Amino acid sequence: MLYVFKEGWSTFKSIFTGMGVTIRHFFSPSVTEKYPYEKIELPKGARAKLHVNIDDCIGCNLCARACPVNCIDIETVKATDDVDLGKTSTGNPKRFWLTRFDIDMAKCMYCDLCVHPCPTNCIYMVPEYEYSEVDRSNLVYHFSNLKPEMVAEVKEKAEQEAEQKKRERQEMMRKKAEAAKKKKEEQEKKQAEAKKSSNKNDNDKPSTPGKKDS
Repeated sequence: MLYVFKEGWSTFKSIFTGMGVTIRHFFSPSVTEKYPYEKIELPKGARAKLHVNIDDCIGCNLCARACPVNCIDIETVKATDDVDLGKTSTGNPKRFWLTRFDIDMAKCMYCDLCVHPCPTNCIYMVPEYEYSEVDRSNLVYHFSNLKPEMVAEVKEKAEQEAEQKKRERQEMMRKKAEAAKKKKEEQEKKQAEAKKSSNKNDNDKPSTPGKKDS
C-alpha cells in the first residue's frame, strides 16, 4: 500500500514540476528569431564547417592522419629544386605542391581532432552551419588552388627530376662499386706480389750445414 502512495506522489510531483515550467514561460514575453534574416550567433568553440587556408598549408598530412573517419584527402608533389614555394605566415617553409586537398563534410563527425595537430594552424572550423545540399557530392569541398593543367605540369616535372636523381644515384653507386672493385684488385695484387717476394727470399736463403758426429 505504501508503495502505491509513493509511486502516486512521484507521478504527481513530475506533472507539477513540468506544469510549473510551462506556466512560468506562459507569462514570460515570447522571443522569436526571424530566421533566416536574424541568426543566433554560435558560441565560442562551436564545431561547424571546416575551412582550410591553403596558402599556409605545408602538406604535412597530419590532419588527414588524425581524422578518424578519413574525410580529408590530400595529395602532394614535392617541389623541384628550381622552385621556391616560399613560407607560410608562421614562418614554416613550403616544400610541397598541394595538388589535392578535399574535405568531405558528409563524412565529418565534427570531432575537431584534425585542427590541433596542424603546425601552421591552417585548418580550422568556421561558424557556418547552413550548407545542406541535395547532392551529397556537393559536400566535398576542394581547397587546392592549382588548375588541372598546372597539376599535370607539376607532376610531370617532379617525375622527370626524380628520374634524373635516380639515374645520378645509380651512376654514383656504379662508380663506387668500380672504385671498390679496383681497390680490392690492387690489394690482392699487392698481397700476391708480397707473398711471391717472401717465397723467393726463403728459397735464396743459404741452408745451414749440420754438425758431424764425434
